Amino acid sequence: MEERIISSEADIGELSFESSLRPQRLQQYIGQDKVKENLSVFIEAAKLRQETLDHVLLYGPPGLGKTTLASIIANEMNVHIRTTAGPAIERTGDLAAILSSLQPGDVLFIDEIHRLPRAIEEVLYPAMEDFCLDIVIGKGPSARSIRLDLPPFTLVGATTRAGALSAPLRDRFGVHCRLEYYTKEQLEEIVIRTSDVLETEIDQSAAVEIAGRSRGTPRIANRLLKRVRDFAQVRGNGFIDMEIARKSLELLQVDRLGLDHIDHKLLIAIIDRFRGGPAGLETIAATIGEEAATIEDVYEPYLLQIGFLQRTPRGRIVTDLAYRHLGREVPGK
Repeated sequence: MEERIISSEADIGELSFESSLRPQRLQQYIGQDKVKENLSVFIEAAKLRQETLDHVLLYGPPGLGKTTLASIIANEMNVHIRTTAGPAIERTGDLAAILSSLQPGDVLFIDEIHRLPRAIEEVLYPAMEDFCLDIVIGKGPSARSIRLDLPPFTLVGATTRAGALSAPLRDRFGVHCRLEYYTKEQLEEIVIRTSDVLETEIDQSAAVEIAGRSRGTPRIANRLLKRVRDFAQVRGNGFIDMEIARKSLELLQVDRLGLDHIDHKLLIAIIDRFRGGPAGLETIAATIGEEAATIEDVYEPYLLQIGFLQRTPRGRIVTDLAYRHLGREVPGK
């Protein structure tokens, strides 16, 4: 997959940068108002009853703040958080070691929980329901099962593909929270807040410009702000105004709707090679030299959201909106 500035996936260095920007409490968290309102009620109710919070499933596109919310839940409950990821738990012993190290009330955050091996899932069920762990020791006729009691804990699972979760695992979460794309106004607020944390001055019009090209995603907004700040410091006086923001984003090949060169490449390939579609996913992937799964999971969601692409039983179709945005003549018009 080509590296892209507007990718909503984060690398290790960026995760460290993000952690320095994260709000610590629900009232500091910008956006996702319905999720915040519901979580505040559930957290307050659990504290009033002196119980652990029910298990929470956070799902939605990458870069919208699922990891941040998991940390906030732990902070609001005044407990510690232990963080891991689905692919990192390969054996039942790995899960047993994590669960047995938890203190009463702690939050266990599993990112990419849809990628848990099925065998690990089955061990997780009694841990979530009864706070116990069934472990098989030995093999063959001499094998025996022992049950370990676990302290009550809250599992917070995060996934970008809720449909990939097995039904038994999904049903064991008492709280389901879907995170939605952010509005331009919310992203503008995030850009201004991040610039304060980075001790970088920014004009409001520049913040609006960056927000409008951030694809509804805070992670992308913060990444674009970092890159624009670089241009402002090297080619300006360090202050981010509208002119430096616009020039920087043009050099980064991010257009006014947040589309980059790869989005353009995808749309133009369908227009030029297949007359705007319909075109099959595998055919498009071969045409632009990308994996079909990458196109479906990374490139398409935003193009579908803004109405530039349609999925049909016969394949992908580029819409009139995309033609106009690319400066192409709409067929038959």
